[in-house]
Amino acid sequence: MTDVLVAVGTRKGLFLARRAVARRAEAAWEFDGPHFAAQAVYAVAIDRRPAGGPRLLVGADSAHWGPSVFHSDDLGATWREPERPAVRFPEGTGTSLERVWQLQPAGADEPGVVYAGTEPAALFRSADGGESFELVRELWEHPTRERWEPGGGGLGLHTVLTGPGGAEDLLVAVSAGGVYRTADARGGWSPSNRGVEVVFQPERFPEFGQCVHKVARDPVLPDRLFLQNHWGVYRSDDGGGSWTAIGGDLPSDFGFPIATHPRRSGVAYVFPLNADADRVPAGRRCRVYRTADAGDSWEELGAGLPDGPHHGTVLRDALCTDDADPAGVYFGNRNGEVFGSADDGDSWRQLAAHLPDVLCVRAAVID
Repeated sequence: MTDVLVAVGTRKGLFLARRAVARRAEAAWEFDGPHFAAQAVYAVAIDRRPAGGPRLLVGADSAHWGPSVFHSDDLGATWREPERPAVRFPEGTGTSLERVWQLQPAGADEPGVVYAGTEPAALFRSADGGESFELVRELWEHPTRERWEPGGGGLGLHTVLTGPGGAEDLLVAVSAGGVYRTADARGGWSPSNRGVEVVFQPERFPEFGQCVHKVARDPVLPDRLFLQNHWGVYRSDDGGGSWTAIGGDLPSDFGFPIATHPRRSGVAYVFPLNADADRVPAGRRCRVYRTADAGDSWEELGAGLPDGPHHGTVLRDALCTDDADPAGVYFGNRNGEVFGSADDGDSWRQLAAHLPDVLCVRAAVID
């Protein structure tokens, strides 16, 4: 049987639900958990590359023990934490790990490689499926790094995208350092923010320093990227070399997440918020917006979503898609609600309520 697995990271643990793809449209889902009770789960990855079945990777943050990376090879029945911290800053860097913001498996051509984005903003690479990581020093030692400033949530590297150019074709995003990309992780990192505006600085279009909230890649045209900024939604058609604003039809171009369709080119999803000083759904309406033409226009998606005044903020990693056909689209909010669509976003159902504050949502089709 082919199922979809939905993983919801919250302020107080991880919740998991599994449902047959053909039954995704049913409203009553059962979420198992919490795993990692009382720990904040900001990062989850579902790695489907291992031959023995999916590996779940979780970045959990204990107020007592600190942050750690755990993994499960039995869909959450048991969890393993390495004897030595999986992610740690080397001696001489003068810092220590505060949080794992992102866990991202590499491509099929690198079956054991997993990337981690952290706070303080840094990129780590694992070659053993996420059991141990090494600091990518070339980005850590980039000459602009000392001038990166923390965003409202801290100075975190929250986006890691692998590209079509091979093992070291990478793009990352930092709040508030901007987008950086490389074709050679051993030394070729460059800021890639041309056209992205910084509304809170005197210099509106600097080389770096943008408070980028999330970046997603088109599934068909790998050089096409979509970016949600701290004010502004953008598209790049040259792999991040330049960016064009595409948020004109949205009720607000402030928000945190952006996700792309798993197969259809030019299709992306956002969840607009009123403003940086008023972080509730735009117009107090719980609505996802979708573009089918790479941002030339946007349509409101609300069938099945709450109609009354709503205050559930959706964070940067709390909106995602699965790769079923039609695609599932999922989001969770800081009210502890989780919503899902089994038809590309055309209609929605509430999958969970009364969870803790939702920090991230991940979904994938598994056997």
